[in-house]
Amino acid sequence: QVQLVESGGGLVQAGGSLRLSCAASGRTLSSYAMAWFRQAPGKEREFVAGISIGGNSKNYADSVKGRFTISRDNARNTVYLQMNSLEFEDTAVYYCAADRWGPGSGEERLYNYWGQGTQVTVSS
Repeated sequence: QVQLVESGGGLVQAGGSLRLSCAASGRTLSSYAMAWFRQAPGKEREFVAGISIGGNSKNYADSVKGRFTISRDNARNTVYLQMNSLEFEDTAVYYCAADRWGPGSGEERLYNYWGQGTQVTVSS
């Protein structure tokens, strides 16, 4: 069983930056692909970014490419999402998720473990 806890959310002006962290406990993340998803008010949850177990493969939603960077530190059992050039449309609750032995894809159904989410609000 993996427990995931997100942190780093908050209120930021458009054009600003935030770094989200997802700390894991219970098991090492070294055998889990990880991803970030988000859910805006009144919308479906959507994929943001994914990273493979070793960290050498990453993929991003088109809406965040070039602005967001996913990374992981397996020694710290933590995954990060660096968000730059934030836009009002990035406002959402951000969730991290873990998929054991997975590829780090955007398929939400593959992810078995989820954090409780952290709110990101971008003011225009």
